[in-house]
Amino acid sequence: MKLIRERADVLPVLTEVFRTYGYEGTSLALISQHTGLGKGSLYNFFPGGKEEMATAVLEGIDGWFHAHVFDPLRSHEDPRRGIEAMFDATDRYFHSGERVCIVGVFALSDVRGLFAARINAYFAAWREALADALRRSGRDQASAADLSEEVVAGIQGALVAARALDDPGVFRRRMERMQALLQ
Repeated sequence: MKLIRERADVLPVLTEVFRTYGYEGTSLALISQHTGLGKGSLYNFFPGGKEEMATAVLEGIDGWFHAHVFDPLRSHEDPRRGIEAMFDATDRYFHSGERVCIVGVFALSDVRGLFAARINAYFAAWREALADALRRSGRDQASAADLSEEVVAGIQGALVAARALDDPGVFRRRMERMQALLQ
């Protein structure tokens, strides 16, 4: 286990705990067990408790997706290359369908209200960035908006199906299908 010296060191562990157990299933005792930190140390890093921890995890995910998915979609000189980069980064992030989306897990749970603004912003940013790349690649506004919604929903659905069926191949096949759809 990596020595935890600062708040940033805790975030990868927290991310995996929330990914595995969801918000409701994640207790401070479970977090302590996985981080090796006592409750006092956890509250030192996160005075707002579990809600602040989950917010920090969502902020980290949002930052990663902006850097590796949304910004490249918006800024790549060749929008088709930006779209390819989106699929590559998404596949890496979700370990080819072996990893669930925490934002999606929170969106489907009873805590959605606590994190609604952040959840909405994540999905809206993804849809808008992809629609922008599709428009720049020659699609009309309505088609770009429709396709971006279909792809983002398809990625999320593929993650759920891969998990439910215990078959990451579902995710990989759907990703290939969505890439072909955008060609």
